[in-house]
Amino acid sequence: MSLTKSERAIVMSMWDKVSTQADAIGTETLERLFSSYPQSKTYFPHFDLHQGSPQLRAHGAKVVAAVGEAVKNIDNLSCALTKLSELHAYILRVDPVNFKLLSHCLLVTLAARFPADFTAEAHAAWDKFMSIVSSILTEKYR
Repeated sequence: MSLTKSERAIVMSMWDKVSTQADAIGTETLERLFSSYPQSKTYFPHFDLHQGSPQLRAHGAKVVAAVGEAVKNIDNLSCALTKLSELHAYILRVDPVNFKLLSHCLLVTLAARFPADFTAEAHAAWDKFMSIVSSILTEKYR
């Protein structure tokens, strides 16, 4: 699966807006993940997961920075995400299902924050992009 030229353009264009609110979007995405899918909290026993906590904000910023890195390397996602994939598979041992859950929470956050920009076409492009990212992040598990 790969993105079309049009889908790449949509993702990259919307990223320009997302990047200006990256930390807040990351925090909101994680808050949504942890409240909707409480089982995902098991990977963060050492974090204060209360809404807006410094650790939640810091990790949210990291997550969205990784998405930004993927957008920046949209034509070579596999290479750009290799280290992150290895970290999650071999060291953190995160259940691969969490990448799909996180992707879903990010899409909901983007839709809530950018209702005018998050058209059906943008939703489809971002969903496909995040599916590719999730797939790459889980390929080391195989």
